[in-house]
Amino acid sequence: MTSATATDRPAADPAGSIPCRIGARSVTKRFGTLTANSDIDLDVLPGSVHAVIGENGAGKTTLMRILYGLERPDEGDVLVDGRPVRLRGPRDAIARGIGLVQQELSVVPELTLLENLVLGAEPTFAGRIQWSTAREQGERLARDAGLSIDWDTGAMHTSVAVQQQVEILRLLYRGADVLILDEPTAVLAPAQVTELLAMLRQLRNAGRTIVFISHKLAEVVSVADRVTVLRAGRAVAHLEHDEIDADRLAAQIIGDNEQPVASEAGGQPGEVVLAVENLTVRDDRGLVRVDGVGFDIRAGEVVGFAAVAGNGQDELAEALAGIRRCRSGAIRLGGADMAGDDVRARRKAGLRYVSPDRKREGLALQLSLRDNAIATPDLSTISRWGLLSAKRARSRTSEILRSADVRFGTIADPASSLSGGNQQRVVIGRETNGSARVLVASQPTRGVDVRGVAYISELIRRARRDGTGVVLFSEELDELRDLCDRILVLHGGRLVGELPRGATRAEIGRLMLGGQAATDEARTA
Repeated sequence: MTSATATDRPAADPAGSIPCRIGARSVTKRFGTLTANSDIDLDVLPGSVHAVIGENGAGKTTLMRILYGLERPDEGDVLVDGRPVRLRGPRDAIARGIGLVQQELSVVPELTLLENLVLGAEPTFAGRIQWSTAREQGERLARDAGLSIDWDTGAMHTSVAVQQQVEILRLLYRGADVLILDEPTAVLAPAQVTELLAMLRQLRNAGRTIVFISHKLAEVVSVADRVTVLRAGRAVAHLEHDEIDADRLAAQIIGDNEQPVASEAGGQPGEVVLAVENLTVRDDRGLVRVDGVGFDIRAGEVVGFAAVAGNGQDELAEALAGIRRCRSGAIRLGGADMAGDDVRARRKAGLRYVSPDRKREGLALQLSLRDNAIATPDLSTISRWGLLSAKRARSRTSEILRSADVRFGTIADPASSLSGGNQQRVVIGRETNGSARVLVASQPTRGVDVRGVAYISELIRRARRDGTGVVLFSEELDELRDLCDRILVLHGGRLVGELPRGATRAEIGRLMLGGQAATDEARTA
């Protein structure tokens, strides 16, 4: 790990003379019989980046909602400038200089970025909005954050990264000097993550206070001045900058008795279960994003796709699942071309799909865990005489939740009651349960903690052992290297290379950026 210089980070607090800018003292929060936070202490110093980490369900988001006034603690106090306060809601938090960017962004797609920036707090004179003043303020805020924003662009035409930047600037525009960021990198590509972390450093060096939640340990090591680790609702560790390293963080998150699942090599692949031929796919704007792609997937193998964001991987995954129409080409599942078939037909034929957006496409959040777990095209195994068997449905649900190690209350609880990582485990547990011939998994570990990643990886390996052909799309190169028997690389919507198990990050990265693959002789030299 590269250590930071004195100019990179704020000076140390001399003898505790600086009160915490925001924090908690003995905070406990319960939801029925579930204790989400238990006796938590937190001290975030002004002008610092303080990371709060822990596995899914550890209580991170609940604590952040308490600090922003969205929830009230059952016991204990929220601290602002070292003093206990009672936040009556987000408006009160904003008035005290505290802002929250949640995982679900709240920009209005139909408005421009400038309109989103000032929405609800427009500068006016004589009853008229002063757009020149708004633009000046927006340019100043962007400049201070090291950003360049095209304020006239409609939000719907920008990337998630840009929308997130505008959300952060909107909080600064409203006077916030404390920014609480809940999993801000979960929906970003690696290059966008780098930009965000650079922005956070610049804001910190300008005196802003950042509370940063992330499951990516490398990000925490890179940007955090201090770290608080939550486990099962409790704060189990508070680490200073010189104590922060990935191994120590992982050990604190997981605990002494739990270790990630070890990697394993695949067996001998079987027959071809999915054959894609000369596939061409357009995006929502009509641009070709997948250009003449062809490949085969065999039973019992995991084939990964690596690509820099925007090179066609999202459109390819959606086309395989039947969510996006193909312009031309064939998608043969068990020999039958299903390129023109809908999602239901493909699922009946044995294709399963894990969406990168579990909240909108993977689950019906308002429905029960049971209803989500049994949402399969073939209900014959859990029905009798054409009627759903409640006993069999309970058994199937319990099997899926147990196999995926989902932490839940009862199967009648809505899916929305689960943490994000547990929601993801429900999706993957369901999609890998039963007679899947092909599993298309798109960003299956996005926004999931270390322990959750290990279980999801094991579910994918289990599917491979059961003879399922797995197509894995991931922005995590180490995940691809760990799970895949082969890695295919997309660049500009085209397949530019295939690498074997054991390929290095450098080899994969070279192809992702449009370079040439190393020869076998060079690889073994």
